[in-house]
Amino acid sequence: MTVDDAPRRGYADAPFGQLHYVEQGSGQPILLLHQTPRSADEFRELLPLLARSHRAIAMDMLGFGLSATLPAPQTIEQMSAGALALLDALGIDAAVVLGHHTGGAVAVELAASAPERVRAVVLSSAPWVDGAYRASHAGGPGVDEAVVSEDGSHLPQLWKLRQPYYPSGRPDLLDRFIRDALAPGVDPAEGHLACARYRMEDRIGLVRAPVLLLGASADPFALPDLEPIRDHLTAAAKVRSVVLDGGTIPLMEQLPDEVANAVAEFLAHAAP
Repeated sequence: MTVDDAPRRGYADAPFGQLHYVEQGSGQPILLLHQTPRSADEFRELLPLLARSHRAIAMDMLGFGLSATLPAPQTIEQMSAGALALLDALGIDAAVVLGHHTGGAVAVELAASAPERVRAVVLSSAPWVDGAYRASHAGGPGVDEAVVSEDGSHLPQLWKLRQPYYPSGRPDLLDRFIRDALAPGVDPAEGHLACARYRMEDRIGLVRAPVLLLGASADPFALPDLEPIRDHLTAAAKVRSVVLDGGTIPLMEQLPDEVANAVAEFLAHAAP
């Protein structure tokens, strides 16, 4: 890889403050939106693979990573507005949008609120947010909740809450999660609560772009939501589903080659 081929970091000015992003490659833009409480680092392995054929842009969503902070209560609509502001700042008229977990909910809202800006959508392990989901999260997300304590016991607690849902033998992935969870101004649980505030059932029917649904076979939270999401994409030009065997919650980092191949095959037919 030459210097010209390497990922490039930047900050874009937005009405909310500066937004941090990493980009690589050229051609049709594809915007990558991470899960809670991660950052653009979630796409470290995937970015160069997508950059073979696209201008791949991974952002720290509003309220995460090195982007401007977002006070609670956070909303998916605010995060979507942040993603749209980045596209504006970079002079991008339309892009493919890939969202993982929370990023998937943001991708739905972006495609619903600004359909002319979204060529195609990849929803990876996106949550299906309806009344039942909101009720089940009324008492909190149940993950990434650790009260900061003077003795530092919240640190192993954050690790242990995620560990059962991460692939064995990959403590490096948990290290990366912990780093993002402890980023200044980031509340590790608030992004999950933002999902629980979202009325996806009122918005998903407005998505008109072709959609790829990516599932991870070993993600017990998101995999059951794949079919309800598919059933509610009533206006989408095309919907395709792919489940990646052995995939877990950190799918983007765990199986980047498989994700890239699924996205490339989909875009070759859905958004040439």
